[in-house]
Amino acid sequence: MSNVSASSSGMRTSPVRSGFWLVVLGAALWGVDPLFRIILLKSLTSSQIVLLEHVVLFLAAAPVLWRHRAELKSIGIRQAGALLVVSWGGSAVATILFTKALSSGDLNAVLLLQKLQPVFAIGLAAVILKERLPRNFGLLIVLALAGTYLLTFGWTVPFGHVNNFVSVGSLMAMGAAALWGGSTVMGRYLLGSMSYETVTSLRFILALPLLFTLTTLEGAPWQVSGGLGATSLVAINLLLQALLPGLLSMLLYYKGLNTTKASFATLAELSFPMTGILINWVVYHQLVTMAQVVGFALIWTALFYISSQQTKQQQTELKRAA
Repeated sequence: MSNVSASSSGMRTSPVRSGFWLVVLGAALWGVDPLFRIILLKSLTSSQIVLLEHVVLFLAAAPVLWRHRAELKSIGIRQAGALLVVSWGGSAVATILFTKALSSGDLNAVLLLQKLQPVFAIGLAAVILKERLPRNFGLLIVLALAGTYLLTFGWTVPFGHVNNFVSVGSLMAMGAAALWGGSTVMGRYLLGSMSYETVTSLRFILALPLLFTLTTLEGAPWQVSGGLGATSLVAINLLLQALLPGLLSMLLYYKGLNTTKASFATLAELSFPMTGILINWVVYHQLVTMAQVVGFALIWTALFYISSQQTKQQQTELKRAA
């Protein structure tokens, strides 16, 4: 009987561990985005790029949503609100706030404040999802945030005056971090009643009306200079951007989030800056500093132990349930 129980426990906790690393992989793919976005920004505005990307994603997500259309009947007011947070908040408004913060505030202060996203997500997960954290989780948060700090700023202090934080740009950066953290929590909430395919599809489809409105209000011309060759390059990069750091990354992310607590997932998302550093090193030949190597090691150490903590916590819960 004990062998059967151990086997059953292993089968149940295995998806938990793999789910955590799927979140890590999905978030890591976001770091590939600049490879395509830099080329696209030469011809289109940011809002135009995001709109066209979501049009491509709509074409890919619509058939998936149609197959899972039966799930739409069970959507209530709470689920609808969570979907708006994920699609409008996480996909559209947060990106706009962060972009405006970069243009109106101190760059280092904005980047540092954006790293508060895990704090918002963990707090919301505790309040909304009633998630319980293990004893040493606080130390792992500090370790992961310290690693992210070193990846971004190295050994230097990122700001010269406290006044850098008291600005409209800083408030926008904090707003973006709160929305991204809330999007993680709401996504985990939705996965309690929907499949990850449905949540991913609705995230992209529901963002379209808002993005179309914002792009129209912007009034920027739609034109690609350079002839047919330039147009083809833009189209290829747009397609790759939509399918790799867009669709594929979010499918992996939400599939992993299905068995991962939101408080754990938000730290798994710190794999994103690590990918960005590697891309800069391999593609743009920017040297990796010792501080970034240390930061990289700190984040991966934290991710490894967080994965172990989640598995142990799941095993404890299963024993209590038995």
